[in-house]
Amino acid sequence: MRIIFCGTPDFSVPPLQQLHASGHDIVAVFTQPDKARGRGQKQQKTPVKQAAEDMGITVHQPIGMKATETQQLIANYQADLMVVVAYGVIIPQAVLDLPRLGCWNIHASLLPRWRGAAPIHRAILAGDEETGVCIMQMAAGLDTGPVYFCEKTSIRAEDNAGSLHDRLSVMGADAIIKAVSMADNNTLPSPQEQDDGQATYAHKLKKSESTIDWHQSATDIERQIRAFTPWPGSQTKIKGETLKIWAAEVITKSAKHIPIGDIAYADKETLVINCGEHQLKLLEVQRAGKKRMAIGPFMRAKSDWYLNE
Repeated sequence: MRIIFCGTPDFSVPPLQQLHASGHDIVAVFTQPDKARGRGQKQQKTPVKQAAEDMGITVHQPIGMKATETQQLIANYQADLMVVVAYGVIIPQAVLDLPRLGCWNIHASLLPRWRGAAPIHRAILAGDEETGVCIMQMAAGLDTGPVYFCEKTSIRAEDNAGSLHDRLSVMGADAIIKAVSMADNNTLPSPQEQDDGQATYAHKLKKSESTIDWHQSATDIERQIRAFTPWPGSQTKIKGETLKIWAAEVITKSAKHIPIGDIAYADKETLVINCGEHQLKLLEVQRAGKKRMAIGPFMRAKSDWYLNE
């Protein structure tokens, strides 16, 4: 097939690589414009741009796809299919209609659950037991198009947004290869319309969500920590010191005589915080401007925090 690929972040790279390796003709890649990043604010290529250049694929970086010249450029490629993976750009109907098979999207949730920008994080935050990837025929609405098929995976107790992101990215790559192969062999099932009544929306993450509210249950806070790792992180103040919490464990124990958010137990290896329900044992923390560290080395320098139950 002649395929146009649209994607921007790391999540999009494995599907692009798999499609290229499978022998399909990736006639062009569209990705968002390069942005200044890091302390030096240097222009950095998007991960998809870097991967495409490494494979010798032509790259385009228009600001959106509404311009007539951009739409004509896409039309000139006479693609059989456009594959879209975390592109981050609204694709107008005029473009969706150009490829022979239309535009397919790899979406990182079990649609119609978690339409929107942050499905991986919201699934963990909500305590979902499973998630997956769907191959969807794109429509004008936000993740509303009919679905060809989905592949499922359990959300493991140790999963954070980073680990689940990587697993779903590889699953998405496998799924799009399967879908294109089925289309080649005329075995692709007709896409099924989504049940809008079952839809939930995965709002974009905000830095303001990173502050831990200790009045929540320990279970909810532990999910937040995993959902917001690696970004935006989960932070709090303990005894006046700002800490980012990278890993924690729920302790099903309550201490009503200890104020919520205060230390329930601490020694040279352990730090336990009292929550709205139960307690949270911190496992990995990071001080402002410092590196991540296990709780043991951190606490051995905090003898003034030690507190017996």
